[in-house]
Amino acid sequence: MTQNTSLSYRDAGVDIDAGDALVDRIKPLAKKTLRDGVLGGIGGFGALFEVPKRYQEPVLVSGTDGVGTKLKLAFELNRHDTVGQDLVAMSVNDILVQGAESLFFLDYFACGKLHVDTAAAVVGGIARGCELAGCALIGGETAEMPGMYPDGEYDLAGFAVGVVEKSKIIDGSTIAAGDVVLGLASSGAHSNGYSLVRKIIERAQPDMNAPFDGERTLADVVMAPTRIYVKQVLQLMQKVAVKGMAHITGGGLLENVPRVLPEGVVAELEKAAWPRPKLFDWMQAEGNVAESEMHRTFNCGIGMVIVVAAADADAAVAELQAAGEAVYRIGKIRARQGDEAQTLVV
Repeated sequence: MTQNTSLSYRDAGVDIDAGDALVDRIKPLAKKTLRDGVLGGIGGFGALFEVPKRYQEPVLVSGTDGVGTKLKLAFELNRHDTVGQDLVAMSVNDILVQGAESLFFLDYFACGKLHVDTAAAVVGGIARGCELAGCALIGGETAEMPGMYPDGEYDLAGFAVGVVEKSKIIDGSTIAAGDVVLGLASSGAHSNGYSLVRKIIERAQPDMNAPFDGERTLADVVMAPTRIYVKQVLQLMQKVAVKGMAHITGGGLLENVPRVLPEGVVAELEKAAWPRPKLFDWMQAEGNVAESEMHRTFNCGIGMVIVVAAADADAAVAELQAAGEAVYRIGKIRARQGDEAQTLVV
């Protein structure tokens, strides 16, 4: 190619036509997530959303996250249809713990070379997650950046905005000794601890497509999308006073539950109170992982923790079960002794 040859953006590695094709694929997916408050569709320079008028003193709650190194397994297994739901779940479950209803979501998809089918599968998962959370996929960004990522790889980030009535913000401040700790079952490792998951898989070298848990393979189990708890818990909050919640992400049970506890109390959890999925037992055995490390790295089968008064526990369990959740009484709140850790698994 001579210096006089006319160069195009495609010659530099960016395919505008592929980007346009992706937008065409995304539009019907985003349309399925529309909800009251959306004032504009995909394609504008900014996304417009009107806060629902039923809120008297609306407080906006925002969250952002990614999918982490679970993406590495998505690349290796060529499974791209579930990580989008992981992306949504990480943010909408986070803002839920303060009592927030998810309003809208934006995604950022970055790659070295845009493969439309792969990107569409990812965004399909994002749209599915938004439907489960009841929020609108209101916009996003697809960035094709040659030389930044190996071919076939990409990165994801997501941003959720929700709203809560100021008087109904949940901050854990009313949690007291005698309260009951409920745990909602996870769908697996969700999207946390995957650097260790991958290390264990590398050591064990299992057949990823062999039967592992019933009809599911290990590949199915490790790529299972993060459970989204938004609609079920918002429904619970209409019936029962929720004192505090913790989304069990990086840091596991031991580091996330204390984030919502007042200084003078401890959450004492009984590990026999809930069934631990086979995946965690397998990883602990294959990786020779200490029990304490399991509880501070993984959710160990509990994706969301909810604290309620003892008098409300039965009603809360019944409400969550009616909404389709597997819920367990996993512990209690008691007075803290000295400077002991604020969450103990016994």
